[in-house]
Amino acid sequence: MNKNWEKNIMIFLASQTISLFGTSLVQYAIIWFITLKTQSGIMMTISIVSGFLPIFFLSPLAGVWADRYNRKILIILSDSFIAMSTFILAILFLLGYDKVWLLFVISAIRALGTAVQTPAIGAFIPQLIPENKLTKINAVNGSIQSIVMLISPMVSGALLTITKIEIIFFIDVVTAAAAIFMLVLFLHVPAHNKALRKQTNSYFIDMKKGITYIKNHEYIKKFFLFCIGFFFLSAPAAFLTPLQVSRSFGNDVWRLTSIEIAFSSGMILGGIVMAYWGGFKNRIYTMTLSSFLIGACTFFLGVTPNFVLYLTFMGLVGIAIPLFNTPSMVLLQEKVQEDFLGRVFGVLTMISSSMMPLGMLIFGPISDMIKIEWLLIGTGIFMFIQSFFLISSKILIENGESNLKIK
Repeated sequence: MNKNWEKNIMIFLASQTISLFGTSLVQYAIIWFITLKTQSGIMMTISIVSGFLPIFFLSPLAGVWADRYNRKILIILSDSFIAMSTFILAILFLLGYDKVWLLFVISAIRALGTAVQTPAIGAFIPQLIPENKLTKINAVNGSIQSIVMLISPMVSGALLTITKIEIIFFIDVVTAAAAIFMLVLFLHVPAHNKALRKQTNSYFIDMKKGITYIKNHEYIKKFFLFCIGFFFLSAPAAFLTPLQVSRSFGNDVWRLTSIEIAFSSGMILGGIVMAYWGGFKNRIYTMTLSSFLIGACTFFLGVTPNFVLYLTFMGLVGIAIPLFNTPSMVLLQEKVQEDFLGRVFGVLTMISSSMMPLGMLIFGPISDMIKIEWLLIGTGIFMFIQSFFLISSKILIENGESNLKIK
């Protein structure tokens, strides 16, 4: 492990924070632009699918790249690709081509960059820090991201009220350039071992080996099986709550901003808790607590008629997210062999990018026929019940406590 790991992780997290800020501004601006302009669950569904479907198709191959090539270079290239697509979108809007369908197209193009970046980052962090620091650094990173998510909707909302959306697009280009500059000039980390070796296998053979690695390990299989159900049921709470607020409480921008602030504030608090507490000794218990809490709060989001109380439950969901994300990320980073980290995170990214849009394909159109509240009540109940899967699985419990690598 590089003796300068503290400096390296600070540089890396700082660069990703800057990049994430610009990306979040664009994401919120697009969501609110579509929400306020169309008031349609189908349009929201198309937007979500456009942003996630490309990730589903590219993530498995991107995971192979993250294991074969220098992960820092992959992160830089993907950031550059996303920035360039955003720059083109800004120019088109300036020229008067401000159609909703164009946002769908650019969202899909930006998603290709995200598909490459996500598994590369997940596999890159263990290269930078000692294994016993994974929980703390992942929790700190989660808190930093939450702070960005707290600030960015306020900034995005304010900018939308005083200027045009293309200005937000240009801000994203500038922040991406700054992040790339930091990685190129200040982060000097050698590539991982596999990237330094001559590659003799084809991409698809490497991909097949990664899938076989996952299939041969019960812990990874069962965890991914849980994630399939979890992400699918999370779709209404993740994507339909802005539309629910717009319909049930009012379509003011400040209301849409406030739910994001409540959620992000909760995530900041949850990240701080995980950074200092670290969770239960058995990480599966921490993940189970989180899953129970998310299920219960999703249910209450569907039954509360009071907006202040609604924001409280949204904040509790935010608190629960780091209690799931941090231990689940650390377990994979600890247990999966370094040469397979990219492919494992690639498959996880594929699951998250496919199940939530699949949920939206079902729940989005339904939301135009029945109240979103009923969808939240139903999915909240099922998420609560599904939580028992975690603590009822012997293999998950055993691996939640063990620090042994999966061979």
